[in-house]
Amino acid sequence: MSEAKNQTKTIKVNYLARVEGEGGLFIKAQNGKVKDVQLRIFEPPRFFEGLLVDRAFTEAPDITARICGICPVAYQMSACQAMENACGITVDGPLRDLRRLLYCGEWIKSHVLHIYMLHAPDFLGYEGVVQMAKDFPQEVERGLRLKKVGNDLMSLVGGRDIHPINVCLGGFYKTPTFRELLEFADKLKQAHEDAIKTLEWLSTFRYPQLERGYLFVSLCHPHEYPIDRGKVISSAGLNIDVSQFENFFFEKHLPHSTALHATHIDADKKERDYLVGPMARFNLNFNCLTPTAKYYAEQLGLTPPCTNPFKSIAIRAIEVLYAIEEALRLIDSYHAPFSSKMPITPKANNGYGCTEAPRGILYHRYEIDEQGIIKVAKIVPPTSQNQKIIEEDLRHFVERYFSQGQAVLQHHCEQAIRNYDPCISCATHFLKLHIDEE
Repeated sequence: MSEAKNQTKTIKVNYLARVEGEGGLFIKAQNGKVKDVQLRIFEPPRFFEGLLVDRAFTEAPDITARICGICPVAYQMSACQAMENACGITVDGPLRDLRRLLYCGEWIKSHVLHIYMLHAPDFLGYEGVVQMAKDFPQEVERGLRLKKVGNDLMSLVGGRDIHPINVCLGGFYKTPTFRELLEFADKLKQAHEDAIKTLEWLSTFRYPQLERGYLFVSLCHPHEYPIDRGKVISSAGLNIDVSQFENFFFEKHLPHSTALHATHIDADKKERDYLVGPMARFNLNFNCLTPTAKYYAEQLGLTPPCTNPFKSIAIRAIEVLYAIEEALRLIDSYHAPFSSKMPITPKANNGYGCTEAPRGILYHRYEIDEQGIIKVAKIVPPTSQNQKIIEEDLRHFVERYFSQGQAVLQHHCEQAIRNYDPCISCATHFLKLHIDEE
């Protein structure tokens, strides 16, 4: 066998950025074929589940909100839902509408941040949004304007835009007035125009080709696009109550990652990786989008099943448009509740909650005693559920770029990982890339 045929290439990206926390990338290839891919999450454990034990059940929404500065509402809502489930109450009516409205603000803020500040530069060939802004100033201004609307909506309903403080078990500490919401509707109407311009802009992008046979998993509600409640379904026919989640999904440790990897156990008891997030929601719940969102999706050539992960940036933009229209609907139909919160009394029980964070389903389970003291806490975030899928995407995608230079290879690795918006907060591009050849 010739020396060329025995060539082994190892790619190490020591630090990933534009992702929340710290991680790196390792790819090993032999004779041009990928042999191993590892998305290495080496951020030290944060022990939030342990931190919750022996705390009062009322503290869970505020403590878990600190897990993420981008998705605090998702953590609050899943925690509230689980605790209320344990105590036997369901928040409905205008209080539930306000929670969904708050969640719309988070979707707008998170998705727009990803589209304009993190992912668009990859498609247009810029190092980052600062460099992109020199040639696309109007687009970047539009993105900042849209993101501010999401932030302002979170402040109006949640008390502030980062780690909202107005959410509590049973509802809110204080509810906004109809007049306050009505005045905000004008901002949403302007944002609606910006959301459509965003979709028109994204229609000019060139999307790399990668079609894969994913197992999609999301929430599903018979009458609504899934945000804050529903059953857990999959593209393979799974349809379960949230309380059954751990019968079909489990997490395990892998040597190369401090973050757990989630896996689905199918009907044949086989482990399968699965995809959560915008593309899963879109493919499994397309019929629940608004007519306008469906129209623009079809104009972009996006109809289920969409299996190209690079088009997830466009699906996020569809969800921004949906969230704006849903927020306007909720405001238009709003009637101030009699009380800002429902009474809740602890009882010894298990409670389950699952909502759709911008990046995918976020599952919470708590066991509390009769005094409301937390005895067990379990949280499964979307990032752990998508880790295996990210590695498999890279395995299928990067081979075509091995013959090109280090910079090109690095760019495509970054772009493929950012398809999943793996919970950013700190970022620039990869800080360092090594390619070792033997």
